[in-house]
Amino acid sequence: MTQMPETAGRTRAEPPAARDVDLAAQRIAGHIHRTPVLTSSFVDALAGATVFFKCENFQKTGSFKARGASNAVLALADDDARRGVVTHSSGNHGQAIAYAAARRGIEATIVMPENANAAKKAAVRGYGGAIVECAPSASARQATLEAIVAQTGAVAIHPYNDPLVIAGQGTCAAELLAQLDAIDAVIAPVGGGGLISGTGLFISERKPSVVVYGAEPQAADHARRSLRAGRPAEPADAPVTVADGLKAPLGDLTWACVSDHVRDVFAVGEPEIIAAMRLVWERMKIVIEPSCAVPVAAILANRAVFAGQRVGVILTGGNVDLDRLPWAG
Repeated sequence: MTQMPETAGRTRAEPPAARDVDLAAQRIAGHIHRTPVLTSSFVDALAGATVFFKCENFQKTGSFKARGASNAVLALADDDARRGVVTHSSGNHGQAIAYAAARRGIEATIVMPENANAAKKAAVRGYGGAIVECAPSASARQATLEAIVAQTGAVAIHPYNDPLVIAGQGTCAAELLAQLDAIDAVIAPVGGGGLISGTGLFISERKPSVVVYGAEPQAADHARRSLRAGRPAEPADAPVTVADGLKAPLGDLTWACVSDHVRDVFAVGEPEIIAAMRLVWERMKIVIEPSCAVPVAAILANRAVFAGQRVGVILTGGNVDLDRLPWAG
């Protein structure tokens, strides 16, 4: 399973707990937005459920990733922070690390696949991050990152398989629960699993009556296959999907959280993802990227599961290349 090397000041020994989410919320306060929850009667009618959209597309850097990245960077000891930070990312985590590093006044290097979204690359540079490109595969990302760590001594911050990142992502679910009087289920997209892990561990401890679901592209369904097998499945090295933020496989920490706290993971096809993205753009008038359309598509494809329920869905980001919309051309 793809992992980053251990580095000074970092440990991945144990998954975080709800108390770590509370600490993360305190640490990142003032560095992130408290994002709104929106509704759509049109979507409710389609889904046969009452759906609450937690809009992380309005978050700093345009995605929920600002939460975990800020927590990880701000928690670094001063001696480690002075070495700078490095990560690999298809875009959103890279933007978030660059943003958090700038807030702390340290250098950030982001390893990105050469075919990454142009808008996300521009945003990384805009936040002051230095980009090193690599081939579009998990193995190439890891090899490039390890070379940078060896050359510079920078602290590697994993995009998802890091307890501080997971705890930071869990603050989104904490906010959602505080914003709603009652809810039956929460569904979030799954890539490497940082968000779904933070969501699941927080909700299972603080409001265990709420069921947590995940959603993935069929072309990158590592979490679903792992749950079905009862153990981590063999990951695809370079899956092809419009949901570019969901290509990564689960890590050891995120698999532990998913297996313990997530009821099920749904997989949806590319046409369903694109249709759900366009639906949200057209009916809710908000910009979302393909990755966060995946749970919307999953709700619509599994109406019987969610019928009559109050369902929270995390819209994870809105960083879209407007010159390459998936329904255009």
